[in-house]
Amino acid sequence: MARGKAAIPLDLPCPAGLSTGNPQSKQECIADALRDAILKRLLPGDSPLPSSRTLAARWGVARGTVEAAYDRLCSEGYIARAQGSGSRVCAVVPDSYLRAAAQSRDNGAPPVDARPAPARTTDAAEPEQGVRPGVPFVARLADPGLLPMQQWKKALGASLLAATANDLGATPAQGVESLRDEIAAYLREYRGIPCSAGDIFITTGIRHSIDLVARTLLTPGSTVLMEDPGYASAWQIFTIAGATVIDVPVDREGIDTASLDRHPDARAAYVTPAHQAPLGVTMSVSRRLELLDWAQRNRAWIVEDDYDGEFSYQTAPLPALKSLDACDRVIYCGSFNKTLFSGLRIGFMVVPAALRPALSSVWHATARSVGVAPQLALARFIAHGDFAKHLRAARHAYRQRRDIVLDQLAKHAGGRYAVSGEHAGFHFVLWLPPGMDDATYVAQARAAGIELQPVRGFCRSARYAAGVVVGYSALTAAHARHGGRLLAKLLAPSV
Repeated sequence: MARGKAAIPLDLPCPAGLSTGNPQSKQECIADALRDAILKRLLPGDSPLPSSRTLAARWGVARGTVEAAYDRLCSEGYIARAQGSGSRVCAVVPDSYLRAAAQSRDNGAPPVDARPAPARTTDAAEPEQGVRPGVPFVARLADPGLLPMQQWKKALGASLLAATANDLGATPAQGVESLRDEIAAYLREYRGIPCSAGDIFITTGIRHSIDLVARTLLTPGSTVLMEDPGYASAWQIFTIAGATVIDVPVDREGIDTASLDRHPDARAAYVTPAHQAPLGVTMSVSRRLELLDWAQRNRAWIVEDDYDGEFSYQTAPLPALKSLDACDRVIYCGSFNKTLFSGLRIGFMVVPAALRPALSSVWHATARSVGVAPQLALARFIAHGDFAKHLRAARHAYRQRRDIVLDQLAKHAGGRYAVSGEHAGFHFVLWLPPGMDDATYVAQARAAGIELQPVRGFCRSARYAAGVVVGYSALTAAHARHGGRLLAKLLAPSV
């Protein structure tokens, strides 16, 4: 059947937000309605969607609005679009997801087994990762030069002027309530996570969050599943806690969920679904649902590290894995050190209800390490809209810097390379031509004033072709251009 002629698979009701004063855009209303229909399996896997023209006529909106919603769902992995054959549902929704969602609606969150471990402390130092601003190409972190300094100073001053002695002397459990309120509101609107201030714990950053989770959940001999290649600091934290870390392969759709059932005794799985560290792939919707299904069936926990999920350069940031978590098995970890500046030392977790008492005990025992004053300032900074403005400016700047590096490679490398993971985040992977050794390339780059980290440095069991991680976010345009040209010339064939 020709494109645009496919029958509508069901009588989709018009989203209520299209006819009310909903603050969402029409595109968001349509995308939300179709996403919900897919997750409820009202639109089953491989079923055709109505043409954008047909749906636009039925719902009384512009065809371009429907096209934009379809493009967004395609980028999120819910649907697939092919020239000449229309749009079809490609996400696979497990039966257990439907049952869990229904149970959550009918009975509240299902009972879960927290099994808290005794609190432990360690003085082991975290390894130096080498990432720092202004150095091509290990600058995969927030650029402090983009911070709107006057607004930040104003937030600091105003929050201290408004603070009472009680505010400064008695930090509420889990962190300053006004900051937790602002974080919860932001996550509901921009990351799709239904949460409130009571779900939020303030930490110094993602590594602190992972450490608190490890102290709460793990005992010596516990099994943790981790992406391979993956984040070395997370591996070290779990190992210090006495856990056995099992490497799980990563492919173009994210962590290999088919292999998870080989480890039914696993206590937790650690993932970076938005922009896998370091490969940069985005976990598909089907894989996300399979991962949640595995966690529910095995009463395991998922640690979602959303370290750079705010920085998507093709569409709006994708909804978090936690937004699909009908069974309350995901511990979501975020950080303002990645969105504002690394020296801020404020992160946060969204913690499942069953874990909060045990994690709170560990949190109190290990001391509240985030100062009250910066929490109050950050709450004001978010509330006044300065954080959202900063994110928009940072996305634009990072995208420009990425484009400069890619442009230099295209101009000067003679096509002798491939890239992946460039659609989002602070870095992409530069895959070297066949026969080129990554150690030699890294050494040549260092001699030219460029610092690179090979992909194999993030691997434990996995083996990949020669590639290097290119971090571009905390560079000036001049650094990006000069460094990109040097990268490219080291790839170009000698004459």
